[in-house]
Amino acid sequence: MSDAIKQTVQWFPGHMAKTRRLIKEYLPKVDCVAELLDARIPLSSRNPEINELTSGKPRIVLLNKCDVADESTTKMWLQYFQSAGQAALAVDCRSGKGLQSFDAVVKEVLKDKIRSNEEKGMAGRALRIMVVGIPNTGKSSFINRMAKRNRAKVADRPGVTRQNQWFAIGNGLELLDTPGVLWPKFDDPAVGDKLAFIGSVKDEILDSETIACRLLKILRDDYPHLLENRYGFGEKELALEEPYELLEALGRKRGMLVRGGEINTERAAVTLLDEYRGGKLGRLSLEKPI
Repeated sequence: MSDAIKQTVQWFPGHMAKTRRLIKEYLPKVDCVAELLDARIPLSSRNPEINELTSGKPRIVLLNKCDVADESTTKMWLQYFQSAGQAALAVDCRSGKGLQSFDAVVKEVLKDKIRSNEEKGMAGRALRIMVVGIPNTGKSSFINRMAKRNRAKVADRPGVTRQNQWFAIGNGLELLDTPGVLWPKFDDPAVGDKLAFIGSVKDEILDSETIACRLLKILRDDYPHLLENRYGFGEKELALEEPYELLEALGRKRGMLVRGGEINTERAAVTLLDEYRGGKLGRLSLEKPI
């Protein structure tokens, strides 16, 4: 593992430690938890500490960015979570796809709480949902869609939301936005790679060429047709064994040359990662349920 990747998998900024304290502080004030996961990597984008931090609260899993994930694999993930007793929805928070079902799911999950409120003479009391997830999984986009206005800050990089914020979204629901929180150390290096692919770790501390090479190897092995469609790869390129050669081939196809005919592999790497994160490569999932 390169030094750059070691930094990635051990990255734990101070504000994320603060987030853990905030989650514990506010948990008694909410009725359930909505957890945003990236539909392309549901397990790797799931903070294992969330189970402990939100223990005892009903959970709703939102598989966000389902529009750029493999549709059949996403259906498998929905069955996986539902079989574990957790409500799950496939959504795309930017377009709003799937979010029309959120209110009904919340009220089904909290039907006992609603009944209890009615029995206590508190019918109509707002249901409060804490929104959690690692950086860059779309929490702010989700809240803005549900609130029908741009109230939460959105950016295609981690660490934008830095404090807890309440948002009334209508239909008797209130959302609590929390900053994205990673965990102190990734035991599996592949998890660190996948989080780097989707941009959950700041690019400034990454070796973009190393990350791009690892992504290219996965694409060549599992989704070669996407490389054919997006970058014009043919049999010659797909037969390359070394991931770095794949990166050079990508740069060559895109005309990313510098003086002397050398290929600007750093630019090629940034392009690949940007286009993957933007969903321009097509539908693909990097994990399937075990």
